[in-house]
Amino acid sequence: MSKTAQIPLAPKLLPVFNGDARYRVAHGGRGSSKTMGFATMMAVDGYRLGRSGVSGVLLCAREHLVNLDESSMEEVKAAIRAVPWLDAYYEIGEKFIRSKDRRISFAFTGLRTNLSGVKSKAKILRAWVDEAEPVAEKAWSTLLPTVRAQGDWWQSEIWVTYNPEQESSATNQRFRIKTPAAAKVTELNWRDNPWFPEVLNAERLEDKAKRPETYEHVWEGAYLEITDAQIFANKFEMEAFEPEAHWNGPYHGMDFGFSQDENAATQSFIYDNTLYIRRESYAKKLEINHIAGRVAQDIPRIAMYTIRCDNARPETISYLRNHGLPQAVAVKKGKGSVEDGVEFIKKFDRIVIHPDCPNTHREFRLYSYKVDRLSGDILPVIVDANNHLIDSLRYALEPLIRFKAEPRIRSL
Repeated sequence: MSKTAQIPLAPKLLPVFNGDARYRVAHGGRGSSKTMGFATMMAVDGYRLGRSGVSGVLLCAREHLVNLDESSMEEVKAAIRAVPWLDAYYEIGEKFIRSKDRRISFAFTGLRTNLSGVKSKAKILRAWVDEAEPVAEKAWSTLLPTVRAQGDWWQSEIWVTYNPEQESSATNQRFRIKTPAAAKVTELNWRDNPWFPEVLNAERLEDKAKRPETYEHVWEGAYLEITDAQIFANKFEMEAFEPEAHWNGPYHGMDFGFSQDENAATQSFIYDNTLYIRRESYAKKLEINHIAGRVAQDIPRIAMYTIRCDNARPETISYLRNHGLPQAVAVKKGKGSVEDGVEFIKKFDRIVIHPDCPNTHREFRLYSYKVDRLSGDILPVIVDANNHLIDSLRYALEPLIRFKAEPRIRSL
């Protein structure tokens, strides 16, 4: 009669460990339970293989590892101790983990300094590379052929966990962009962790408010794109607020979607040299007869105010004026209007983006100057990307920009 056992595993990891696979991969941000989940499954697979008579090594590797304190050993120990039948199967010492029947042993190593040692290890059953983002292509091309043991009913496997930094990294390209056919991959972030602790949530919220330029990478598993080319680096933050009666505004702007682009609109306010972005509307492939309704739904009472729109679509503006947005008007764009608008926005002491505007926050993080591919020089050319909501914001502020108004002006 078959038996089942309960193990603590995030639901999004279940498909990754269900069935056969050569590669099992999870990428994402902090607090997601990736490491603990993979540590638990390493111990579970060791138990399953060992109890079936298979002997070998469970390899836990990282790019940098000077001593065991920098390894995954403590996570593996905690995972074993959390499950009584795993705790009964393994013997845990200060510097070792092995099964009591001596069939299974854990090994911990650094790939950068000990690749040759990895190649010499016999019968690697599982190779788990944690914090794998910086692992170089040379290390992968050396490690993967080394993990080749198999039996009548089992095969060796490579497991990978990492928080992506660059889309172009060797790890990301190999396991996410050009995913192998025999791979099971998932993204895992803090909200996917059923045991996400309140102490980490407090840190997450503080990062979200005070360090928005890195929040998406640290907690949401986004690529880390912080460079000198980022136009609004260190200029914006995410914080909940409600506009007060004495603030200037609201200012409304709209950028129309073309083909695959998003239709974007924003509502903003100004007070005490701070630009506050309260609401956004962001929808792809929005038909002209649906624009007014969608924008009015996302930004309540917008129909009561002037909405400055992209002047490249006069027919759309005319339609909106007759179908729900009577105060839609075209902005007066000219040579250098993008650069003038960007410089105006950068002059604010603070740019505060409400949490209700996640797409605006993303654009502020990614909006960049062009970087020369060969020299790496940052060019005085703004990349025409990640800018639909920012463009709508420029349109909304167009009269102030055009007349070079001082952002410091306050309501009397």
